[in-house]
Amino acid sequence: MKRKVCVVVTARPSYSRIKTALRAIQAHPDLELQLVVGASALLDRYGTAVDFLERDGFHIDARVYSVLEGESPTNMAKTTGLGLLELSTVFHNLQPDMVVTVADRYETLATAVAGAYMNIPVAHIQGGEVTGSIDEKVRHAVTKLSDLHLVSNDLAAERVIKMGEDPQEVFVTGCPSIDIARETAASPDLDFDPIGRYGGVGSEPNLSGGYLVVMQHPVTTEFSEARIQVIETLEAIHASGIPTLWFWPNVDAGSDGTSKGIRAFREQRNSAPLHFFKNMAPSDFLRLLINSKGIVGNSSVGIRECSFLGVPTVNIGSRQSGRQRGPNVIDVDHDRHHIEAAIVQMTRQDRPNSSTLYGDGYAGERIAKIMAGWTLRNEKKLTY
Repeated sequence: MKRKVCVVVTARPSYSRIKTALRAIQAHPDLELQLVVGASALLDRYGTAVDFLERDGFHIDARVYSVLEGESPTNMAKTTGLGLLELSTVFHNLQPDMVVTVADRYETLATAVAGAYMNIPVAHIQGGEVTGSIDEKVRHAVTKLSDLHLVSNDLAAERVIKMGEDPQEVFVTGCPSIDIARETAASPDLDFDPIGRYGGVGSEPNLSGGYLVVMQHPVTTEFSEARIQVIETLEAIHASGIPTLWFWPNVDAGSDGTSKGIRAFREQRNSAPLHFFKNMAPSDFLRLLINSKGIVGNSSVGIRECSFLGVPTVNIGSRQSGRQRGPNVIDVDHDRHHIEAAIVQMTRQDRPNSSTLYGDGYAGERIAKIMAGWTLRNEKKLTY
């Protein structure tokens, strides 16, 4: 009998973090993929990531609607609770042999809690990393709830082991998102019109002379400052005069403030060369990055995929605090003048070299192979 591996995808970035592993699990002769999609991955306002999964040929076994509107810390907690309730039912119905949870979002915590309490072995991808905000707490809590750890690099593995996890259950696989970066780098040309293919709103800037990509999310521990923070970035981008393609924020607390700041700016400066998107297929998004002058904001893509691709990054604020960086990153605070100066520096310096800090581009295959051969267990042998 094939081993049933249930993967839960709950947000726009989660798909790129797991896509090649889904593909490898689906293709493995000893594994059966069960795919559960939930939370913001189902919602139009956050880009309806589920559409991209289905377009790529994946069958959705269950959908979990759990997001409470409001983008506040209270609603994040309630959304986690709803996710736990719904996922428990899904796991009962699907009867998986293993549950896979990705990275550090609060829905990830719901997945791990449900699996652990139902005596289903939990595999965690991207544990052992360090960042700012609530993600830090969630990631390490998920590590303690998980049985199998599939981490991006040696330092992450070292941290997981220091937390008392059995070294025999910790595997350095690299991050599956780097697999997509490697595949995209092999055919990097921007062979499509981003606005023609994905629509969006705002002006239609001329990209022929170069452009920036911006992705800025709210910081959950600074959610009340989200609107002020995004305005600083908007003013810096406007002052730079460089055409810009901007991606909508995620569902975290403070997202409403970030969105309001963007809308107000768009109404007041409707002639600014900015265009706004909800979402984009992972490979198209990476092509957009490769051909840009660089990315600005606080998304982990600037730290992870862009380090591999050699895409310059201006990383703003504390959201990625503590995460390992390649030579492509310039760190700056939430100050329009500092951000503008960093953009000037980024666009004038030489393109950074590629880094394999988060993997070599073959993580998905390693993950499927490990899952097929791993001895299923849901009791821990702690080493501290």
